[in-house]
Order: sequence, then C-alpha cells, then structure tokens
Amino acid sequence: MGVRILAVTLLALTLATPATAGVSNGATYLRSQQNADGGFGEPGEASDVNLTAWASLGLLAAGREPRRPAAAADYLVGRDDSDVTDLALRVLALDAYGRGVGLLADRLAGNRRSNGRIGSTINSTIWSVLALRAAGRPAGGTTVSYLLGRQRSSGGWGWAPGGAADSNDTAAAVQALRAARVSAGSRAIRRGLAFLRRLQNADGGFELTSGRGSDAQSTAWAIQAFAAAGQPAGGAAFRYLGRLQRANGSFRYSAAYGVTPVWVTAQVLPALARRPFPLP
Repeated sequence: MGVRILAVTLLALTLATPATAGVSNGATYLRSQQNADGGFGEPGEASDVNLTAWASLGLLAAGREPRRPAAAADYLVGRDDSDVTDLALRVLALDAYGRGVGLLADRLAGNRRSNGRIGSTINSTIWSVLALRAAGRPAGGTTVSYLLGRQRSSGGWGWAPGGAADSNDTAAAVQALRAARVSAGSRAIRRGLAFLRRLQNADGGFELTSGRGSDAQSTAWAIQAFAAAGQPAGGAAFRYLGRLQRANGSFRYSAAYGVTPVWVTAQVLPALARRPFPLP
C-alpha cells in the first residue's frame, strides 16, 4: 500500500496543476471526518458503509490515506451488503486498500444473469464491472454486450432499462467499458463523451440532466470519464470545482447548496487527481 501511495504522490508532483492545492486541502478535510469506529459519516453523524467506501476511494485517489487506514478498511470488512451496487463499491474500496476481495468478487459475479446484467439495474451492472476489474476478474463478454446494448440513442446511459440517460451513469459506464478494455476510440465511448459534453454549462460545470444546473458530483464524474478515455475535460470544469471549495477544504454540492460535504468532497477528489475508477 505504501508503494502505491508513493507512486501516486510522485505522479501528482510531476503533473502539478492549479487543482493540486484543491486536492491537498480536500484530502485534509476528508481525513478529519473519520469517526472513532474507523468509518466516515457526515459532520456530527454516525459512520456509514457507503460513505466510508467513498471517503476511502477519494483519499486513496488523491494519494492520501485516512488517519487510521487499517481501521477504515476493517470497518468495511465487517459489514454486509443486501444491494449489489453497495457490494461493488465495497469491493472497489477494499481492493484499493490492498485487502483481499476474492470472496466478495465471487459473490458479486454470482449475481450475473443470463443476459449479462449483474444485479437489477444498469447502474448495478456498471459498478459490478468496475469492481470485478479492480479484483482482476474479467468483466464478461455478455456483460459488456449488455452495457453496450443499453446505450441510448442520445449516447448516454440511465440508471435502469427504460430510464432517462443522465451524466452520472453515463460517466460511470464510460469508465466501466474502458476498464473492460473497450477502445477509447470506439463509437460507444465517443458517443458517451459527446453526451456528457452536451451537459456542460457556461459556468464550466456539468449537470445531471438537462436543465438541472451544474453540480460538483456530476462535474467530477464527467472529468473521470474523459480521463478514462484519455481525453482532457477542459480547464473550465476544474475551475468550476475550484469555485465550490470552502475554506475548510470541503466542496459544496453546487453554488446554491452546501449539502453532504463529506460525500461531495470524496467524489470530487478523484476527478481533481484525474484518476478514473477502478484505482490501480
């Protein structure tokens, strides 16, 4: 784990950008939110499994660790998941800590259906692919075909079959397909990125769906998708995120709302570090 953190830190120094200070300050804030049980919660709240996984991924992507990394990983190990997407998120975080995830990956793969879908939604399939690839498992040809077949005519992906496409699921799908070794120059990836670009606003941020207005998390997801495809998201997106950072290092959800600072900050950090999922 120490070698991995060192490598990420050296990369960050080599590729220093105006976002570097934002990453450092955001990570410092996030580290301060670890609870006594090792998990993470929103300020003043009890620890939450998903939030602990997100905080872990955000910090590790930024080349940092929680104040007590072993306690954070142990907190994740000692939990159970009734939801496939939650299980996939836990696999991603534990793998990033260097913990063995073989049995959890087996459980995840056991939810694969005959049409390639894993779990009950497109979203659960996307996250399962990311988790399986993190664990060194193949995505599965039928699963890749399932995801490719669920791309909408707009170029985007939605949460579930028949649902409207949105930027978050589209960005995650691009990362999953790239993790499954779908070419960055493929028609599916190009159409997905074009869909995302249409959801970028004049303020530089990206919105979840048309007319919703820019927000930090949608912007972060879009940046990660472009990074996964080896393409620049553009400086305007990073400047938008920079304007949302508070003095304490946390990030606002949007210019109008400052909700869930731990969750938002955790999802912004990988984007500022230009690191798509799964983390190597």
